[in-house]
Amino acid sequence: MLGVPNDLPAAQTGFVFDPADAPFASCHASTICETGAGLLCAWFGGAAEGAADTLIYLSLLSDAGWSTPKVVAEGRDDGHAMWNPVLWPSPQGDVLLFYKTGPAPARWMGHLLLLDQGGTPVAPPVTMPRGFLGPTKNKPLLLRDGRLLCPSSTEDRDWTVHFEWTANRGLTWEKSAPVASGYRIIQPALLQHGDGRLQALCRSRDGVIAATWSDDGGRSWSAAHATGLPGNNSGIEAGARPQLQRQLLPVAVASCHLGRRAAVARCRAARGRMARIQLSFHHPGQRWRTACELYMAQGKHRPCPHRPRIALRPEFVTPQVLIPAPACVLPDRMTKSVAA
Repeated sequence: MLGVPNDLPAAQTGFVFDPADAPFASCHASTICETGAGLLCAWFGGAAEGAADTLIYLSLLSDAGWSTPKVVAEGRDDGHAMWNPVLWPSPQGDVLLFYKTGPAPARWMGHLLLLDQGGTPVAPPVTMPRGFLGPTKNKPLLLRDGRLLCPSSTEDRDWTVHFEWTANRGLTWEKSAPVASGYRIIQPALLQHGDGRLQALCRSRDGVIAATWSDDGGRSWSAAHATGLPGNNSGIEAGARPQLQRQLLPVAVASCHLGRRAAVARCRAARGRMARIQLSFHHPGQRWRTACELYMAQGKHRPCPHRPRIALRPEFVTPQVLIPAPACVLPDRMTKSVAA
């Protein structure tokens, strides 16, 4: 995990598990959330992404350190792979774990599993209705009217974004029409602004981060447009700190909205070389400017950080950039190029 405090970048590094003891050869698509028991991290692991032996694993970080990874969800009898877990701590005190199964993203089925705060399943998993996936990669957003809005997308005929919601913790579902877009977009990240409007930033294959807006609680969305932020076809995640009415968004180009300014963390990585995560800030009417850069060497057990996360805790004013890699994260050097 990498942290960005007020003055200078700092880093904490460590293993979630020892790679030598891992029961799988490959792992991917980490997701994190904080509960009363600690920090939960989940991912899928198996022979390779898309392999039939992939399972959903979970580990809990408490005062005693990371727990031994355990399987919390197994595949269906058809032997299809498991994909993209998403953890979301609910106001009721439990944790919703969304995940997908299928031979490829174009043929995914969505599933929902309830966990306690320590990550133990409390009920059997539920398969979502056909045509519904839940959140594709990024966390859902609990709206003021009590609906849980899930940012979703499909990758069958083309890359398209849509949104799904439930008002009863997954018993019934509704969804929006696909977002009109001239860009190939997936994996939207949600933000709720102070005026009630919703914004979603989307990963694209076209060199941009695209945005779409909703004025009716996510039921309909504007045509997607380029934000001016560069996109490297890496993931985006959104979150919020309601205590300060500040919102944040990370990405592998990641952005974070902090009151009246925003920050973006860009990850530029190439296997076998240095990976750079760039954190920038934005004030209304001004251009994005770099606040700091974090450099990470890549190689064996040094994962390519395509999915940094940004998290806010009450004790931090500036965001923490988190890279929830199940193996380890080893920052080799960090620089501060422009003060935020």
